[in-house]
Amino acid sequence: MELRTLRYFVAVAEELHFGRAAARLHMSQPPLSRAIKQLEADVGALLFTRSPAGVTLTPVGTVLLDEARALLDHAEHVRVRVSAAAGAATITVGILGDGADPGVARTAAAYRRLHPGIDIRIRDTDLTDPTCGLRAGLVDVALTRAPFDETALTVRALRTDPVGVVLRADDPLARRDQLRLAELNDRRWFQFPQGTDPSWQSYWNGGRPRQGPVVRAVQECLHAVLWNGTVGLAPLGHDLPADLAVVPLIDMEPSRVVAVWNEGDTNPLIRSFFEIATAAYRR
Repeated sequence: MELRTLRYFVAVAEELHFGRAAARLHMSQPPLSRAIKQLEADVGALLFTRSPAGVTLTPVGTVLLDEARALLDHAEHVRVRVSAAAGAATITVGILGDGADPGVARTAAAYRRLHPGIDIRIRDTDLTDPTCGLRAGLVDVALTRAPFDETALTVRALRTDPVGVVLRADDPLARRDQLRLAELNDRRWFQFPQGTDPSWQSYWNGGRPRQGPVVRAVQECLHAVLWNGTVGLAPLGHDLPADLAVVPLIDMEPSRVVAVWNEGDTNPLIRSFFEIATAAYRR
């Protein structure tokens, strides 16, 4: 299996839609579909169940998704270590969730302008690791959201965002101007996989144990709300599909956007990144 094909597979598995996966990969849909069909032929089993609304993973696809993520993470770890040994002028930035955030775009533009000779590499991560691979050595610095275990990490706040609850548009609570967490106690809430940072899981569950489907990516969260009526929390100000609505929570602690890197890392590219990001997020 080629790593490129595995990346294609993971994108489709996380988006659960060939069109969205193709857009995420910056490619057209036909070659993506052909690559997945070839992968299924190589595996000897169907990886997805297709329908007009999108796709769902088969049991074989679910197993391959876990293994593909592990393989891709290891490949990235190898690349980072080799680059470091070679002394290459690179910086790898981990980004969690919404890469369309204007703060990210402003940071990218300013960093390219001030460091034109630096190879800037991006690792877009799912919701299971709020440090974006920092502890595993996959990135040098991350743009992410707190809270998480900050042991041996340097964490600097860039912005705070109010948080709301994402509901189906036809949910009676979706007509409210605001809600309290207690009004959602009888609902199912999405969960992250076992082993996810407890502080991170607790925050997105409103500070108490909940029950609900396991998700990894933003699109999976939205589908859990759309298909199952699951409660999902999200920072306000993000575009949502027409079938979903977001209602502000008045007793939810705001979400902190942060820059984070390993404590004691003296790489000047990281210090410059933080200074640039701080200015970009203040605009």
